[in-house]
Amino acid sequence: GPGFNYPIHVARGKEGIMYVLCRGSEFRPEGVRVTVCTTDEEYVSTFARGVNYQGPHEFNQEDGSLVWPTCIALDSQENLFISDEWLNRISSFSKDGDYLGKWGEKTGSGDGELDRPSGMAFDADDNLYIVDSNNHRVQKFTKDGKFLMKWGSFGDAEGEFNMPWGVAVDELGDVYVTDWRNDRVQKFTGEGEFVFSLGTSGSGDGEFDRPACIAFDKDDNLMVVDALNNRIQKYSKDGRILGAW
Repeated sequence: GPGFNYPIHVARGKEGIMYVLCRGSEFRPEGVRVTVCTTDEEYVSTFARGVNYQGPHEFNQEDGSLVWPTCIALDSQENLFISDEWLNRISSFSKDGDYLGKWGEKTGSGDGELDRPSGMAFDADDNLYIVDSNNHRVQKFTKDGKFLMKWGSFGDAEGEFNMPWGVAVDELGDVYVTDWRNDRVQKFTGEGEFVFSLGTSGSGDGEFDRPACIAFDKDDNLMVVDALNNRIQKYSKDGRILGAW
């Protein structure tokens, strides 16, 4: 297969399938795609590849194509939802790569509008939490794109954000958000009520330098990409640090 080109996010489906989101580079848009492979490194397929030829050229912005993708989230049926911070839209695909639809595309700060969406995560009811990064907030939608609620604003107080990036939802429906420029992770209820924050700026244990993606492992421990410290930190759900590498 075509391999990976600046992979930025990965989602794991059933039976060892992985969906790898490739962002490509500014001058090589043919690298933007989703590559499907197995955990045993076997190539399966590629889709959302709007440009199929090499060389300098414009990005394809048509339906089913991506420009600056940021995250993949899987719903309960293993349909893929992909955020695009250039197009400010969410595109959906079946697990076989068939284009299903889109929503968003209206840049702004009103309810349901997006400005550079990044991390996404589904809860148990197939509601989608989206980190609306440039609006410094989290928005909650149905998977059909119906706006449900929002929380957050710019700042560094409890419940405020400065360019948040990643989001994860635990089995109880609590929401964890990486607050990128505030160098912390904040925990909320599913309705946006602040619970606690963990981390401060630095390079020591429990400190962050631009936390990015966030996810739970099979034991329900929280894994945080500590981007500029070039490491991953592992936490319990109540905020205790368990390790780093």
